[in-house]
Amino acid sequence: MMRLIGKQLKRQNGQKGFTLIELMIVVAIIGILAAIAIPQFTKYRSRANNSAALADARNVRTDMEGFFAEWQHYPN
Repeated sequence: MMRLIGKQLKRQNGQKGFTLIELMIVVAIIGILAAIAIPQFTKYRSRANNSAALADARNVRTDMEGFFAEWQHYPN
């Protein structure tokens, strides 16, 4: 009850803002969300790099087959 009265008095004086506890809770929540999101982002990025490498390998294969079809041998 005393806390509520103290908080009301604080607001009546025109002081606005967040308490230290509120800021600490927000920082903790952001930290937890970052701890969850960063590994997921790393996994997706790794998967994208693997897909790009496979696409590059397929393109090289197609180019080699095209070269062979035209010249009847593979390039050195």
